[in-house]
Amino acid sequence: MQIDSSVAAIVTGGASGLGEATARMLAAQGAKVALFDLNAERGEKVAAEIGGLFVPCDVTSEASVDEALVKARAAQGVARILVNCAGIAPGRRIVSKKRETGELVAHDTALFEKALAINLTGTFRMLAKSAAALAALEPVTADGGRGVFICTASIAAEDGQIGQAAYAASKAGVAGMTLPIARELAASGIRVMTIMPGLFETPMFDGLPEEARASLAVSVPHPSRLGKPAEYAALVKSIIENDMLNGSAIRLDGALRMPPK
Repeated sequence: MQIDSSVAAIVTGGASGLGEATARMLAAQGAKVALFDLNAERGEKVAAEIGGLFVPCDVTSEASVDEALVKARAAQGVARILVNCAGIAPGRRIVSKKRETGELVAHDTALFEKALAINLTGTFRMLAKSAAALAALEPVTADGGRGVFICTASIAAEDGQIGQAAYAASKAGVAGMTLPIARELAASGIRVMTIMPGLFETPMFDGLPEEARASLAVSVPHPSRLGKPAEYAALVKSIIENDMLNGSAIRLDGALRMPPK
């Protein structure tokens, strides 16, 4: 599918990191881009810079997503491209020890459920609601394609480390639902793909000392550095433009395989 001015796109988590890079890439190709995010200040700034639309959205809320989709569709039409980048990366051991008392404490279930609500259920909510609207549009490719949905998982879905149970479970869920959703939506000409990034330069790493960043970078076989958000966006572009890419999860990690901890 071509990316041009006739195409509307939604990027969740579009105010920063991988989502921001994706939004900028899509706008540079001429697409009408809506950024769904909770960070209004940053989202408005990015949207203004790319000529897009910022829409406040909490992907864990049915009402918030519905309202955001109404606003985006009123301004730009039904999105043929959806890129799900909204997510969190909590880290906590199943059993941890309090420093003060030595007491053993179980993993907070609420944190586990929050990771699932944002990373997995939020992604599914956007997919389902977007598919219902897109399926009613006319095809735009010779093969009957109507659009493409791209989700963001993580290599933690396959190489989850100690302390990543919640994060890995949520991202494994995203990777796991890719094929069944792609198979179902094939009848409507909607492709579904997932990207599994490795270590990337995102806000999650901003607070790390340079020494820690360098240590992480050398763990990547080649290229031995952190990935750049623009490289994630470049893969998004390739997926959109290559109509045979469907129903798969692609690792984008420089051959990295994460150790246990």
